[in-house]
Amino acid sequence: MSNKMNICLVIFLIISIFLVGCVNKVPNKFDLKQLTRVDIEVVKADGSYEESVMITDEETGDAIRKVIKQIKWEPNVEPKMARKEDVKVTLFFNFDKNIPERLFEYQIWFNQNNDTSTIISNNEKEGYGTLDKVNAKILENILLNK
Repeated sequence: MSNKMNICLVIFLIISIFLVGCVNKVPNKFDLKQLTRVDIEVVKADGSYEESVMITDEETGDAIRKVIKQIKWEPNVEPKMARKEDVKVTLFFNFDKNIPERLFEYQIWFNQNNDTSTIISNNEKEGYGTLDKVNAKILENILLNK
């Protein structure tokens, strides 16, 4: 009986090790340091997007990272917006050399009446977010002056 038990235990351990090794290692809270690229699409007056602008320089990436950290997220809110976003931003994160980049899309509205920003993320852990006046202005300058 103990031989069968030992064999079952060894098989169980091998399967467990295999399964743990195959788990996709994307962190729950993504690390902004692993931001590798930013694509920006500005919305035209007719609702279509301008040609995408790609940002890969470290200085601009650092500025975007600082602003993103300031967003106040409400993950379980499903907002309805009255107009199309001003800018659509795609952030590219490389968490591991062995897995493809992860993409997160942000729809951003710049609110002219109170100088804040509203952001909707496709990352379910973020959802709906807002930026204060100072950070909204910084983000607007980065995204619309490229």
